[in-house]
Amino acid sequence: MDEIVHEFLVESYENLDQLDQDLVALESAPTSRELLSSIFRTVHTIKGTSGFLGYGNLERVSHTGESLLAELRDGARRMDQATTDVLLALVDTLRAILGSIEDGRGDDHDVEPTIARIVAVQEGLTPPEPAAPAEAEPVADDAPAEPAAPAPAPAAEPARKVIGKRRAAEAPAPAPVAPTPAAPAAEQAESQPEPEHHRNAAESSIRVDVELLDSLMRQVGELVLVRNQFDRLSDRGEDAELARSAQRLSLIATELQEGVMKTRMQPIEHVWNKMPRVVRDLAAMLGRKVSLSMLGGETELDRSLLEAVKDPLTHLVRNAVDHGIEAPAERVAAGKPEQGQVTLRAYHAGGQVIVEIADDGHGIDPDAVAASAVRKGVRTEEQVRAMSPQEIYELLFLPGFSTAKAVTNVSGRGVGMDVVRTKIEAIGGSVDVDSQPGAGTTWRLRIPLTLAIMPALTVTCGPRTFAIAQTNLLELVAVESSQLEYVGTAPVYRLRGALLPLLSLAEVLGMEPEEQSSHTIAVLQADEQRFGLLVDRVLNNEEIVVKALSSRIKQIGLYSGATVLGDGDIALILDVQAIARRALIGELGQLVRASRAPEVRASGTEQQLLVVAIGEGRRVAIPLADVTRLERMPADRLERVGSREVVQYRGDLLPVARLDRVLGAMSYEQPEELLVIVLTSGGVTVAVVVGEIVDIVTDDPASRSGLEDTGLTGSTVIKDRVTELLDVSDLLHAVGIAPFDTSALDEDLVRI
Repeated sequence: MDEIVHEFLVESYENLDQLDQDLVALESAPTSRELLSSIFRTVHTIKGTSGFLGYGNLERVSHTGESLLAELRDGARRMDQATTDVLLALVDTLRAILGSIEDGRGDDHDVEPTIARIVAVQEGLTPPEPAAPAEAEPVADDAPAEPAAPAPAPAAEPARKVIGKRRAAEAPAPAPVAPTPAAPAAEQAESQPEPEHHRNAAESSIRVDVELLDSLMRQVGELVLVRNQFDRLSDRGEDAELARSAQRLSLIATELQEGVMKTRMQPIEHVWNKMPRVVRDLAAMLGRKVSLSMLGGETELDRSLLEAVKDPLTHLVRNAVDHGIEAPAERVAAGKPEQGQVTLRAYHAGGQVIVEIADDGHGIDPDAVAASAVRKGVRTEEQVRAMSPQEIYELLFLPGFSTAKAVTNVSGRGVGMDVVRTKIEAIGGSVDVDSQPGAGTTWRLRIPLTLAIMPALTVTCGPRTFAIAQTNLLELVAVESSQLEYVGTAPVYRLRGALLPLLSLAEVLGMEPEEQSSHTIAVLQADEQRFGLLVDRVLNNEEIVVKALSSRIKQIGLYSGATVLGDGDIALILDVQAIARRALIGELGQLVRASRAPEVRASGTEQQLLVVAIGEGRRVAIPLADVTRLERMPADRLERVGSREVVQYRGDLLPVARLDRVLGAMSYEQPEELLVIVLTSGGVTVAVVVGEIVDIVTDDPASRSGLEDTGLTGSTVIKDRVTELLDVSDLLHAVGIAPFDTSALDEDLVRI
C-alpha cells in the first residue's frame, strides 16, 4: 500500500474513533461550540484529503455531512435525535469506505443511502430507514456463507460497544420471528466458523512520543555498553557459562538495538516536503523558471539527523536557485532550455546517506573564486596559481567568503557555506562540491545513518585508546619500517601500486612517536581523499555508544565524540575529516591529490599508468587498473614447471614473466631480492619481474604514438622521457597464457 494512503487511513481511523465519542457527548451538550468545531474539523480533514487522493465517493459523502455540521456549528440548526442518528450513520459509512480502501477495492461503496438520509434531515423530512444488515453490502467471495435461518444481528465492533447499546435501546422492537429448530452444537461449529478479526491500519500502528523514543535509545546505549563489558570478561576467562550468557546478552542487545533504531528512522522526504514551495517562491522573486525533481525520498535517516540537516539542505537549495540557475534569457543565449533544473537525490552508500543537490546552471568559475580569495586577502596570487580547481572550490567554505557581486536579502553576505559545513560535520558528516563551468554544480552531503550507536575500530597511540568510525575505514595493513618510503619529506607506502600518503597519529596529536620495527596502517577515506594513519596497535571492532564532547575538547578540532569501552576506559572518537584537512597539506596534500582513485581524478579518456624501469635504461608504462599488488620477494622463491618459471603466491601457483626478456631488452644483473608486480587481466593473474618502480602518472591516450612492437601498444612521453606502453594481453601470450585460457599451465601442473 502506498505510504501516503496508509498514513491517511491511520489518521482517519483515529479521527472516526474520536468522532464516535464526540457525537455521543454532543447529545448531552448540544450547544457545545468546542465539540461542534472538533467534529466539523475532523470531517473537513477527511473530505479534503480524500479529494486530493482521488476518492470521489468518500469526498461526496464527507462533503454532505460537512454541510449538515456547518449548520449546527453556525447555530442554524439544533442537535436532535434524527440529526445524531444520521451523523452516526455517516461515521459508519466513512469507516466502511476506509475498510474498502484498505482491502484494495478503492472507495467503491454505495454512499447514496447515507447522502439521502443527511439531505432529508436538512430539509426537515423523515429520513429513509437504513437497509437491513444482510442486504447492506455483498459478501466477499472468501467470506463464510450466511446460514439459511435468519441470523441474529451481528455484534458491534469493540470500539462501538457503547454506541451499539444506545442504538439498541432507541430502536423499535423487532417483529417476532417463528423459532427454528436449533442445530446440534457440533454442526453449528462446522457451519459457522469463528470469523477472523483483521486489524485495520490504525490498530496495527501506534503513536509514540519522541521523548519516549529518545529515552529508549539512551537505555539501549547503556545496554550496549554492558554487553561490551560482558564480552571483554568472557574473552578473558574460561568460564563456559559466562561465555554462553555473554553470547545470549549480545544477541538480545543487538536485536533490541536494531528494533529501537528502526523506530527512529524516518524518510528524508519529511524534510523535502517544503522544498517545492521554497524553489517556487525564490524563483518567482528572482524572475527565473525552475523545475524541482526529488529522487530517493524514501531513504531513511535517524530523526535527530533529519532535524540537523534541515537548515543546511534548505540553504543549499536556495543557493542552487540563486547562484546556480541563470535568468531565462541568459539560458536561451547559452543554448539551454528556458527552464532550469534543480535535482534533490538521496541514496545509501558505504553505511552513509548521500544527499546531492544538483543544478544545471552556469557552474562555479574557479578563476572568479580565486580572484575573490586574493581580493579578500585569504590567499595570495602565488597560492591560488598552485591550487587545483577542487582546492579553489574548497575556499567557498571559508567564513565570510562570497563571490556575489551585490548583497541582497537572499545572498552575498558570506554567511552560509561555512555554517553548512559546520552543522553537517557536527553530526559526523561531510560536504563537498563538484562543478563544471557552464554545465552546473553538485553539492554532496555525506551523513551517518545514526548518531547514537555506530560500529568502530579501536586503536592505541601511546597509552591512549581512540576510536575510528568504520564508515571512514577502508582496510588495515601491517608493514615493516623498511617498506616505508619518502617523497621529499613525506612518508608514503606503495599499496597495490598506488602511493598512499601516511600520517602518524602520534604526530597529529602532538605526541612523540616511538621507534618501531613494524607499523599498522589504517587506510582511511575522508571525502575524496585517501590516506594511511599510522597507529601503534589495533584493539577491536565493536559497536560504540557516542557521547557528546565538552566545548573545550570540541574546540581542539580532532575529535567528533567520546565513548565508554567495555573495560570502562574512555576513548575519544577521531574526526577523520578534520584530521585530513589539518594534516594533509604541503607535500602530503599533493600526494593525496595525485593518489586519488582513477574514477575521481580522471576526466575524459585519461588513464593512470605505473611506470617501471627495465634493462638498457628503458621505461615501460603498465595500466594501473591491471595492477593487483606490488611485492618484494627473494629470488630463490622462483621455481620451474617444465619450461616456465612460477612462484607460489597466496596459495596459488602464478606464472612468472621477466619483463626485460619479454620485451627483448638486455637483461640486467638480477638482485637477490626481486621486485614483482602482480597483474590481473581477463581473470588471469601473472607475476611480472621488473627492475624498479619509477612513478605513477596520468596520461591522455590522445597524445600517444601508434608505433607498436611485440608486447607494446605504442609509446608516449612522460616527464621528457619516451615511455613504452605495455600490451598486457601480449605479455600473457608471451608466457604461454592468454586471458580465459589457462589450459597450458593446468596441463603442466597436472604433470607435477
